Amino acid sequence: MNSAAASEATQPSSELEAGPQASSKGRVLAWAAWDWGSAAFNAVMTTFVFTVYLTSQAFGGEARASAVLGGALAIAGAAIALLAPVTGQRSDTGGRRKLWLGVNTAAVAVLTALCFFVFPRPEFLLLGVSLIALANVFFEFAGVNYNAMLAQISTPRNIGKVSGFGWGMGYLGGIVALLIVLQLFVQPRFEWFGASTQDSLNIRLVAVFSALWFVIFALPVMFAVPELPKPKRAGSLGFLASYGLLARRIKAIYRTSPHTIFFLLASAIFRDGLAAVFTFGGIIAAGTFGFELPQVIFFAIFGNVVAAVGAVIGGFLDDRVGPKAVIIGSLTGLLVAGTVILVLGNDNHMLFGMPWSGATTFWVFGLFLCLFVGPAQSSSRAYLARLAPQGESGELFGLYATTGRAVSFLAPALFTLCITVATPLVAEGDAQRWGILGIMVVLLAGLLVLLPVKTPNDAEIAVVPPS
Repeated sequence: MNSAAASEATQPSSELEAGPQASSKGRVLAWAAWDWGSAAFNAVMTTFVFTVYLTSQAFGGEARASAVLGGALAIAGAAIALLAPVTGQRSDTGGRRKLWLGVNTAAVAVLTALCFFVFPRPEFLLLGVSLIALANVFFEFAGVNYNAMLAQISTPRNIGKVSGFGWGMGYLGGIVALLIVLQLFVQPRFEWFGASTQDSLNIRLVAVFSALWFVIFALPVMFAVPELPKPKRAGSLGFLASYGLLARRIKAIYRTSPHTIFFLLASAIFRDGLAAVFTFGGIIAAGTFGFELPQVIFFAIFGNVVAAVGAVIGGFLDDRVGPKAVIIGSLTGLLVAGTVILVLGNDNHMLFGMPWSGATTFWVFGLFLCLFVGPAQSSSRAYLARLAPQGESGELFGLYATTGRAVSFLAPALFTLCITVATPLVAEGDAQRWGILGIMVVLLAGLLVLLPVKTPNDAEIAVVPPS
């Protein structure tokens, strides 16, 4: 691989380069519709509405419920790390990428709908966090196949824009979903049975709405994007044998394209921090800054607008300056904004010659956080898609999920640890804010590990042995 001539002779093409020469707008829209629909789970269920409900006083208090939720998500991350390694590999070898996208999406929808049975009492906390955690597991499995489809619908010239468009559609879908939730369930404009607050019926019905929303908008990709061609390979492997093949392939990737592995490790860390920003954002807004649920939703709407703009801008920059530069800039912005919220968010302060409350600080710099999350996520996906060997995109994105979830306990665990340590040391009600510190540590670690990693243009495409 050190010889230029040998490299040209043996260097395999990526799945992206072997894909379509031009993008079909219909397929791109159908693919992005899944992101639009997934916002019902990401924005409504895990960020701004249902987890805020789960961490309310009805379930035993913000600090305790937040710690239980963080622990459940940490366990979910460990489960994904154990089960996801062969998800993408088996969808590649079986030619069933779209099938497994549909199966896992359906599982998320069912688990989301079951959250209707989480009544506002402490004894239902474990059921609620368990359903959310398990849904996260299947959501990650679905994401493996969904992300792998990026190489099927984009070209080397527009992959950044297509990836950014998908993330932008997700954020915009979150806005629409949150507005509907606000108007029908949280602050209903007219009387109907779903507006009842008895036993939090209105919030529990949000779970049913979210499940239906996801299913409806996940359907287009199932019809518009063709199934992955089944490769001509030897008979299928057993589940456990697939791990042996995975180990051999990881060694081959490290030998022929080490910076692919380095990027997987770096992104595993900072993506865990990115996920935590949204997972715990609404919880912190309510528990630390006193936002009522309608205020949390309004913040979420503005945040999603800003995030959509950031994702689209980041996509254009990705195709021009490269994904690594976009990721570094985004992580730096996140660290600055998060640090300001941590330092200035506990009381009133003078800032820029004006009095600022903690809530104002969260509004302004929380929106800055939203601006930078989208580009980092979108460019990470586009970065890896550029390096995926032909016919192996699913497996590589499986490793992407595996490495990410192998450390996905970090941010929830540090979030929980910081709250636990701060509880006896700070004023009552202020401990939850220190969970931000745990998230910032994870983002900083990811940035530091990313800095020496080569850009996709400088890294080699991996040579992967057959199954």
